[in-house]
Amino acid sequence: MASSSVSTYTISDLAREFELTTRAIRFYEDMGLLQPERSGPGGRNRIYTTRDRTRLRLTLRAKRLGLSLTEARELIDMYDSPRDTGPQLRKFLAILAEHRGQLEEQMAEMQANLDEVRSHEKEARALLARMDKTAKS
Repeated sequence: MASSSVSTYTISDLAREFELTTRAIRFYEDMGLLQPERSGPGGRNRIYTTRDRTRLRLTLRAKRLGLSLTEARELIDMYDSPRDTGPQLRKFLAILAEHRGQLEEQMAEMQANLDEVRSHEKEARALLARMDKTAKS
């Protein structure tokens, strides 16, 4: 079992820590986000490093922001390259700006739908009030 002083992790350790399935972790591997070492017969056992754990944490954070796994990988790979933070930050800002635009567009659509629902509710209440008034007469 991994602890804070251990620098390697099993797939089960990471699955438990991040509340993921081992299948999800293998998928992130297939996407090039994680690159565990292999050991055991036929290389069947995966050994994840602190770097893999950090990349997984950053991947999940990017997912929560709504970024695609491809965008997440591009950003995370930049952090593995020499520390030229200017290009990294510009790329990150561009991706965030694009994502913010998509969210704002979705929010505007949802607001329009909400306004339409409110209008229909108001109309239905007015009709019901008229029907109740007529029934009492």
